[in-house]
Amino acid sequence: MSAPENRTAETAEAQRTEPVRPPRRPILPQVRLYLGALLILVWGLAPFYWMVITALRDKAYVYSTNPLPTHVTLDNFKDALSTHAGNDFLSAIVNSVLIGAVTTAIAITAGIFTAYALARIDFRGKFAVTGLILAASMFPGVALVTPLFQLFTNIGWMGTYQALIIPNVSFALPLTIYTLTSFFNDLPWELEEAARVDGATRSQAFLKIIFPLAAPAIFTTAILAFILTWNEFMLSSQLSTRATEPVTVAIARFAGDNPYMPPHSAIMAAGALVTVPLVVMVLIFQRRIVSGLTAGGLKS
Repeated sequence: MSAPENRTAETAEAQRTEPVRPPRRPILPQVRLYLGALLILVWGLAPFYWMVITALRDKAYVYSTNPLPTHVTLDNFKDALSTHAGNDFLSAIVNSVLIGAVTTAIAITAGIFTAYALARIDFRGKFAVTGLILAASMFPGVALVTPLFQLFTNIGWMGTYQALIIPNVSFALPLTIYTLTSFFNDLPWELEEAARVDGATRSQAFLKIIFPLAAPAIFTTAILAFILTWNEFMLSSQLSTRATEPVTVAIARFAGDNPYMPPHSAIMAAGALVTVPLVVMVLIFQRRIVSGLTAGGLKS
């Protein structure tokens, strides 16, 4: 073999042994991506950050524009939890947890069966039912305040828990149905059919095959429904009383020592106490939430 051929062979052998380097991505698109993410992060968290800073600041400096925590104190949280001014924030938290838990349980239970029927069963009027659910989700809530107020007053439900749970269920149901329907549509039919061939009924195939596979989507939908109920204010402010009001209404009605000035520090502290658990919950379960939201959009 000649010398040029040897050099050619050595060059080819060296090229085969060298690791293949991935092509470098342009820097400018990456910079735009991170700047956009940073802008969205600041835009979303800035109000929350300012609320926490104000909640930790002394009452005399509540209107300070310093973005850094100064004159830190926990007195505002004591005032938020105190009942000396007529506030009962702890009872409002219990009310919100009760209303949110019951609403989520009802919405998830009804949403699972409705979504399964829309995804798996062919029946007459299927698309009409889907359209009605979509129309219900787009109906303005402010238009329901007066009819619901009159209805619950006539039947003696005004200021009761059921007067707060039923409207919240109607708001949470479209969310649960559409999220779970999308997921059920993309589950493989073969698994359920195999269970049916082995002698399982439709309900047994659903409980033992479909339901475990849908657990991430169900968990995600339950969290979203609970947060939706937890944050509801408009109807609750009109249909609740002091004994049944949730935290959103309790914070809006906060009273301080001065009847002519809202207790901004205590309101910020109460808002932080209400918001921080939700933020922590979302951060803990963010992977499950993302997997549940994207599971229905992936094709196998």
